[in-house]
Amino acid sequence: METQHHSDEQDKTQSTEWQRDMINRLAFSSLKEQRAARRWGIFFKLLMFVYLALILYLYTPSVDMDVAEDGKHTALVELDGVIASDEDANADNIIEGLRDAFEDENSAGVILRINSPGGSPVQAGYINDEIKRLRKEYPDKPLYAVISDICASGGYYIAAAADEVYADKASIVGSIGVRMDGFGFVDAMQKLGVERRLLTAGENKGFLDPFEPVKAGDVKHVQELLDDIHQQFIQVVREGRGEKLKDNSDLFSGYVWTGEQAVELGLVDKLGSSDHVAREVIGAETIVDYTPAEDWLQKFSKRFGTAMGRGVGQVLGGQFTLK
Repeated sequence: METQHHSDEQDKTQSTEWQRDMINRLAFSSLKEQRAARRWGIFFKLLMFVYLALILYLYTPSVDMDVAEDGKHTALVELDGVIASDEDANADNIIEGLRDAFEDENSAGVILRINSPGGSPVQAGYINDEIKRLRKEYPDKPLYAVISDICASGGYYIAAAADEVYADKASIVGSIGVRMDGFGFVDAMQKLGVERRLLTAGENKGFLDPFEPVKAGDVKHVQELLDDIHQQFIQVVREGRGEKLKDNSDLFSGYVWTGEQAVELGLVDKLGSSDHVAREVIGAETIVDYTPAEDWLQKFSKRFGTAMGRGVGQVLGGQFTLK
């Protein structure tokens, strides 16, 4: 009996030691996992910090500090891409850059470098009006529009407000007109056997519905709108360019021309790049970029938030564009 009792005690001791050893192993394993997770957490936080620092560096405009402190320079604002409220080339961005450029006491002149196929007549009008206001407020500080690849329609609507317009000989310039795009699906719906159900309050609320046959009255009404906006466009160009414009029946027809041809028509003053204008015309070779730049998070959230609205707008109907 004593031997059996001794054996039972030994078994209990071994079992207790085994349990203790197992608990220790589990605790040590958990501690190792916690340490590893902490190390990975620190690593990813450091990686995120480096990434954000890189983004901040890339999106922060580089400014020559000597110039910023006491040297004269040429201020540059970029207008690149489609002119629209939800694009980089929107009125708020461009106007902010222009105001900063004019307000800086060290900027000897301002260059608005344009590379745009056109876009919203409203956004272009806002920028045109602000350029006129700034030129009046700062009469001794000239603004030059410099065209790179293309300055069509809404882009030229803005360029016309500048003191002078420069372009490359191969630049595409003009397209002074207005268009409205759309599609018709009447025949396709009939072939597919789809029935259109549209309820409206207002006799013409559903005009130019792409799923209904075109009505002559609707086309007439829209054409009057297009003609009205076209005349506004023509008036802006005539006010901006004045007697520089040549008498040509195709000038406001929607055609485009090369920069070289645009000089002959009076749409462009001279051929030249931004560097040429800064060095030879303004007399301040150093160029400082005043274009506002959104960080990547703002750009992503903005585009994500407006994508749905744009899609719905395109489904519901067309919009007027200067392009």
